[in-house]
Amino acid sequence: MEIRPLLMCFALCVVYATSKPTEKKERIHHDAPLSSREHDDAQGFDYDHDAFLGQKEAKSFDDLSPEESKRRLGVIVEKIDGDSDGFVTEVELRAWIKKAQKKYIYENVDRQWKDFDVNNDGMISWEEYRNVTYDDPEPDDGYNYQHMMARDERRFKMADQNGDQIANKEEFTAFLHPEEYDHMKGIVVLETMEDIDKNGDGFIDLNEYIGDMYNHEDEMEEPDWVATEREQFSEFRDKNKDGKMDREETMDWILPSDYDHAEAEAKHLVYESDSNKDGKLSKEEILNKYDLFVGSQATDFGEALVRHEEF
Repeated sequence: MEIRPLLMCFALCVVYATSKPTEKKERIHHDAPLSSREHDDAQGFDYDHDAFLGQKEAKSFDDLSPEESKRRLGVIVEKIDGDSDGFVTEVELRAWIKKAQKKYIYENVDRQWKDFDVNNDGMISWEEYRNVTYDDPEPDDGYNYQHMMARDERRFKMADQNGDQIANKEEFTAFLHPEEYDHMKGIVVLETMEDIDKNGDGFIDLNEYIGDMYNHEDEMEEPDWVATEREQFSEFRDKNKDGKMDREETMDWILPSDYDHAEAEAKHLVYESDSNKDGKLSKEEILNKYDLFVGSQATDFGEALVRHEEF
C-alpha cells in the first residue's frame, strides 16, 4: 500500500505522539503577530506595511517610486473591495489583512494542489482526495485507516460550504488548515476531543488532559510544568468545576479569544485615512495616505502583484 506522505506523517504523529516524555505537547492555536516591528507611527509605518501586505510582500515595495507605489496600491484596493461598491470597509480590510498574513498557508496548499487535482479541472473532489490518499484503506499494518478516512471525509464536508463534494482552493485550504477558519473551529475542537478523550465519555478529564501532554515513565520524575498544568486545568480550563472539560471549555482552551490584531489594524488604517469620517475608505482616501499602507522607493512589484491574484 502507498500512503501519501502527508497522511503517513499524520499517522506517525498519532501513533508515536511524543519521542521525549518530558516535552510538552502544545494544543493551543494562537494568531501570529502581524509584524516583528514595533507599532509606532511616530517612528514610521513599517508595522502597517507588514500588516497590510505581509512581511515578505512589504519588502517588495522598498525601492518603488511614490508614483509607482500609488499605482500598484490602486490595483490592490480594487481587490480588497469585495462587493465592488467603490469603498473599502473595516470588514473588507480585516479580511484582506487576514489573508495577507496567511500567505505561507496558501503557498503550502499550492504545493499540494497538483497532487490531488487529478483531472486538472481546478477543483478537488472528495473522491480525488480519497483515491490519492487512501489507495488501500485496509492495509496489513495494524493501523485503522478506515477511521482516518471517515474523519477526513467529515472534515472535507465541513470545509465544502456549498455541499457539492468538490473543493475549490479556499475550501481545500480550510480542509488542510481548519484552525484558520471560523466555520471550521467546531471540527478542530471535535477532533481534539476525540484524540484526548480516551474513555469515550465525550469529555476531557484531568488524567486525559495531562496524559495528552505528558508521556509518563515510572522511573522519571515528573517535570515542574506538569504540576503547573494540573493547576491550570483546575483553576482555568474546567470553568464549571465539574472535573472535566466539555466542548465549550475545550474550545476556550485550544482556540482562545486572543486580541484580534487584524481587526485592530483595520480600525487603525480606517481611522488614519478616513478624511470625511464616513466610516469607510474610498480609493482616493487610501491613495492620499499611500505611505501608511505601503512603502515607496520599493522594488519591482510585478511578481508581488501576480502573487496577490490568489487573494
